[in-house]
Parts: sequence; structure tokens; C-alpha cells
Amino acid sequence: MKLLKERIQKDGTVKEGNVLKVDQFLNHQMDIELLNEIGKEFKRRFADKKIEKILTIESSGIGIACIAAQYFHVPVVFAKKSQSVNLDGESFITKIESFTHKRTYDVIVSKKYLKKGEHILIIDDFMANGCAVNGLLDILETAGAVVEGVGIVIEKGFQDGGKMIRERGIQVESLAIVDGMDAEKGTVTFREA
Repeated sequence: MKLLKERIQKDGTVKEGNVLKVDQFLNHQMDIELLNEIGKEFKRRFADKKIEKILTIESSGIGIACIAAQYFHVPVVFAKKSQSVNLDGESFITKIESFTHKRTYDVIVSKKYLKKGEHILIIDDFMANGCAVNGLLDILETAGAVVEGVGIVIEKGFQDGGKMIRERGIQVESLAIVDGMDAEKGTVTFREA
């Protein structure tokens, strides 16, 4: 997605340890016009799929998933990273390790929001090692839902997450795949389509 790549080049910051900060427009402060274009692009890429719900994970994926959901005309369910008093009844729970935060979370979705046979699209902001997506896939498998695909805004193509998910036979659509980053020069190299 050309618009997204241009924005990453303009406003993204490369930090040591293969960290790409896009908090100016994607996951802290959000550029709603850009998110709107991202939502349209996900709808275009998954237009032939039956999507009944979008599943994401808190917190950075929520805004993106909500904008995209307008184009699919479906609700968004987000996995919580901590138990709360608002989660009543039975839940699906799995563990994920966050590349960015360097910690492991219990990820929780109430069973009343995921039903057997529902057609689900996963959307998230980043994919590096694929831990978050794999955790969501585990939840969907336990729920008996049908995974229609995974939409990722930015994939770190030099890490194994995308490759592993694709090898499972799941359609992964990443709007920008980063093949390299240089913190010293502040540059990002994208995979060509």
C-alpha cells in the first residue's frame, strides 16, 4: 500500500533492536484518514471472503479493526491482555509473547463473543514473530470458528511470523512488508509486491 509506505518513510522512526516506531500515526496518535484507507484496503483484499466478525488484540489493533469493520459491516471483538471484573462467564485464554514489550500475556476473549462456525478475520497493527496472531488463531481454533484470513498493517518480513502463518495455509495480507531497517541511517526497506 503506497500511501502507508510513504507515511512510514516520512514519520516512522527506526530504533535499535529492530523496532519501528509508528506511534505518530498508527498506534499512539492515530491518523484517521490513513486508517480509513487501511480499512478500505483490507476490505478490497478480503472482498471474496465471508466475514462475520473481526478479531484483534488490545490495544493497538482496536482502532484499525474498528475502522476496517465499517467496510465489512461486522462487529469487532478484541482479546484482552488481562482479566477484569467486566469479563463474566467462561473465556477462551491463551498465552502470547510480545516482541515490543518483551513479556508474556494471558490473552482472554469471552466465550459469548466467539461462536462455533463463525467466519472471522484477524486484524492487527504489526506482525514480527507472529506470537499475537498465533495466540488469536489458538483461541479461534478452540472456539471452532472459521479463520478467513489475517490482515496486518506492517509485517516485519525479516522475522518468521508471516512465513509461519502462511505455511499454515492461512491467507495473510500485509499492507507493508518491511524487509530491512537500519537504525543508524534511519532507513526502512520494503518488499516489493
